[in-house]
Amino acid sequence: MADASHVSYLPPILTFCAGAVVAVPLFRRFGLSAVLGYLAAGIAIGPSLLAVIKDADAIRSTAEIGVVLLLFLVGLELQPARLYSMRRDILGTGLAQMVLSAGVIGAIAWWLGLSPGGAVAVGLALALSATSIALQLLEERGDGAEPYGRRCFSVLLFQDIAIAPILAMLPLLATTGAANDQSAMQALAGLGLALLAVAALVFAGRYALNPFFRLLAKSGAREVMTAAALLVVLGAALVMENVGLSMAMGAFLAGVLLADSHFRHELEADIEPFRGVLLGLFFMAVGMSIDLKLVLDNALLLALAAPALVLFKIAAAAAILRASCSTWSEAIRAGALLSPAGEFAFVLLPMAASLGLLSPHHGAIATALAALSMLIGPILAKLIDAWLLARAAPPETIEEDFSGTAPSVLVIGFGRFGQVVTQALLLQHIDVTVIDADVERIRSAAKFGFKIYYGDGTRLDVLRAAGAGKAKIVCICIDDREAALRIVEMAKAEFPTVRLHARAFDRVHAIDLMRADVDYLMRETFESALGFSRVTLEGLGLDYEEASLIIENVRERDAQRMEIQFSEGIAAGLHKVPRVSPEPLVKPKAKPKALSEETREVIEDGGAEVAVGGVGEPAE
Repeated sequence: MADASHVSYLPPILTFCAGAVVAVPLFRRFGLSAVLGYLAAGIAIGPSLLAVIKDADAIRSTAEIGVVLLLFLVGLELQPARLYSMRRDILGTGLAQMVLSAGVIGAIAWWLGLSPGGAVAVGLALALSATSIALQLLEERGDGAEPYGRRCFSVLLFQDIAIAPILAMLPLLATTGAANDQSAMQALAGLGLALLAVAALVFAGRYALNPFFRLLAKSGAREVMTAAALLVVLGAALVMENVGLSMAMGAFLAGVLLADSHFRHELEADIEPFRGVLLGLFFMAVGMSIDLKLVLDNALLLALAAPALVLFKIAAAAAILRASCSTWSEAIRAGALLSPAGEFAFVLLPMAASLGLLSPHHGAIATALAALSMLIGPILAKLIDAWLLARAAPPETIEEDFSGTAPSVLVIGFGRFGQVVTQALLLQHIDVTVIDADVERIRSAAKFGFKIYYGDGTRLDVLRAAGAGKAKIVCICIDDREAALRIVEMAKAEFPTVRLHARAFDRVHAIDLMRADVDYLMRETFESALGFSRVTLEGLGLDYEEASLIIENVRERDAQRMEIQFSEGIAAGLHKVPRVSPEPLVKPKAKPKALSEETREVIEDGGAEVAVGGVGEPAE
């Protein structure tokens, strides 16, 4: 008889998958965020409704890895120099939003009867914003690079940094008298240990991670790179958690330290599937944590408090962002994204209750309020975004002028062909990103000053991570004909506005690429052979114009035959020969001459009539 422990994990996994598959497409069908679909699915399968899953806390502790992976991917997009340039928004806007929101929410909580320590805990917990929801909504809108998106991220980043001192503050609020000195010393010791851990992580990232991934890349085992990426992310998260910082903060630091790495896009592509699944699981866990009985028992209070909390946080964030030179529309859109309570509210509020700062009833009410704000916030953000877009004046039609600009080019493959292609782009100072799966080529490309990353160009996730959707042109320069066709097919389906230029291996491959509808193709030896022929003709006495005219005639005849073969099949005009072999474009004036018996037999096996002659003997 099978041991039940071997199948004990399957029912909850199937339940989560079924909930996501049903709820998310349904919500997206009505134009709502996928986050709401996950939250609704969590409520449905949670202990308050169908009770398919009874322990929401156990699930959430595992699902928080999704938030960790999300922060790692965010860090990968932020080079240290860019992060330093955001310091004013992080420290200024982020600190102001936190102080104002926590102060007002805490004052209201104290007025409603909570103790001073409990009011501070509730104020800090509810002032935090949901990083996962805000970044997910920005990703769905494609607004991460917009000014309001960057300001929103700066506030979220400050909040993640603030988690460590908040966690150290709560035990101090719960102690009195002589115990304060001891707790203060413990807090200072913890802060010193945290700073030491951050310094060690920065040192390791600066000097060890790139050589580590370079060594693994030489093995050629893709699954090892995936395992190494998870090892780095989760290892950094665990170190930060053990020194009192948040796991998300550790993952974010690891991402920032790898932001300049050649392996960044490959890491991003490896982590992305885990991030998406676990982040959805986290949202479902939040939905499961909503106690519907508690909500119904306190319906009036929560019905007033949840919308009031969301609206106040929108107003507070919008006012601060407007004061920091954002426009009103950008400030309101960012405020709407920052309105839901954060993931760490589900850590801080239970901690405050365990320390005696909150009664179990008050802690449960505050937790339900945080969960409801995560349900209401995305809906309100959607409505506000639609309202602002409706009020906005229609954009003026402006003709694009690309003169003097540097279009973005993604080059896949940095071998002999790709290196020559990029030389001209380099001379024009055009922004070029190169993808290659060969470590030595990556090292060579570093001399050119391009952005070049380790990765498999046939993977859609790698192409997306490298910015294929935003490039003006994608140049496919690899020498693998099947891989090139796969890239063309994927790019045409996923990035229909991007021009595709492809290297063709031979005539058959060129026709296959034409059928795949590439914008431009070049047979890898055709033009170089024509150039070689022109110089040979000049060496035989023809001038440049005469030789060029002959070469142009050859080129035109070849193009005509290529068009016929494209329309009628590769064997068109070749008596249905099953494969393509080199053929003259015009009928030769002389018969072929074999200079040895073996050569004559080979030619005759191909069906050609041959003039026989010995070495040095003229044919009859």
